[in-house]
Amino acid sequence: MLPVSSADGTWTGLVDSLFTAVSAMSVTGLVVLDPAHWTTFGQVVILLLIQIGGTGVMTLATLLGLVTMRRLGLRARVTAGREIHAELGDAGAVVRGIVVTSLLIELVVAAILFTAFALRDGLPVLSAAGSAVFHAVSAFNNAGFSPHSDSLIRYADDPLVALTLAAAVVAGGLGFPVIAELLRRRHGPRHWTLTTKLVLTGTPILLLAGLVTTLLTEHSNPGTLGPMDWPQKVLNALLHSVFSRTAGFNAVDVGAMREETWLSTVILMLIGGGPAGTAGGLKITTVLILVLTIRSELRGDSHVIAFGKRLPQGVNRQVVTVVGLMSIMLLGATAALMALEDHPLDRVLFEVASAISTTGLSTGITPQLSDASCLILALLMFVGRVGPISLGTALALRPRPLLYEPPKERPLIG
Repeated sequence: MLPVSSADGTWTGLVDSLFTAVSAMSVTGLVVLDPAHWTTFGQVVILLLIQIGGTGVMTLATLLGLVTMRRLGLRARVTAGREIHAELGDAGAVVRGIVVTSLLIELVVAAILFTAFALRDGLPVLSAAGSAVFHAVSAFNNAGFSPHSDSLIRYADDPLVALTLAAAVVAGGLGFPVIAELLRRRHGPRHWTLTTKLVLTGTPILLLAGLVTTLLTEHSNPGTLGPMDWPQKVLNALLHSVFSRTAGFNAVDVGAMREETWLSTVILMLIGGGPAGTAGGLKITTVLILVLTIRSELRGDSHVIAFGKRLPQGVNRQVVTVVGLMSIMLLGATAALMALEDHPLDRVLFEVASAISTTGLSTGITPQLSDASCLILALLMFVGRVGPISLGTALALRPRPLLYEPPKERPLIG
């Protein structure tokens, strides 16, 4: 909010500054001020918040996994250690691995973007370097911030820049445990952990589903994909599918999309990416386990089986709890904003889903929201970023033993 951060040299309002800081720290990307409002100093501050928020959350999620391991039995501790690729108590190695891996990926992405901006497009070296670093950090951390007012729309017909950023978004969304396992390459897919198998199975399915859905609903929309030729349609539909999974960039105008596209985008935003990564949402593993649980219940199976592994009964309760709480917060916040704002339900629901999933996409109503609504969205961004991690860890700890076993009684369901 300091004058040095704003282009016109004036103080930035408290609510606007708080909203921007929370959006950057939670790697969401929702904005109430045009990027042109910020000076280079202000953009550097935002970039640092994104880096701290993205890397910090990956570190927090993995370290909380270590805390959980210490509360489990020996066999469960060994299994959990294999899942996060860490020796028991080896917190320092985990932190170093996350930081080094993140910086290396961001460096590679920034180098590719710098080549495109400076050598191909002829931008000044400092300008090209600054834009490359900003976009690389924002993409890998799934933040969705861009120094340009039109986000990535100017790169909609630039496969090199667009696909490089999309690859960075997907990499950050996989999660550190998955990235670590892929980088080690000691074993083939048969020996991957269950987390890796779930994430690498769910990710391409969601990307393909988003691509096909966007093409079906937007291919003739004159405000989005309509004027493009088919290669561009496919490219931008793919970009929208990637960025909807909590990245927040937009290569086409989200506000001009059809309502059915908004609905499919809300679903993608709420699902999110992999655990212990930079993406938000419920997480792919949570949703896939929920689907497998429903399938097992419909088939009458006594256990939930995933890739030949039997899931503990407690995992099912954790999934239902996380999904239930997310749904309650989503509906409650939507009702609150409907009472405070004069916007249609579809746009408000989209905004709330974007905030709680820390995605950052918007139909264009964010700058028009009142201070009260902005504070609600800021709270959702914070809870959506930290809440699922803390809740998942708390539910994974050893349950409180009962002093006696109550009698059973089965109520009617449905």
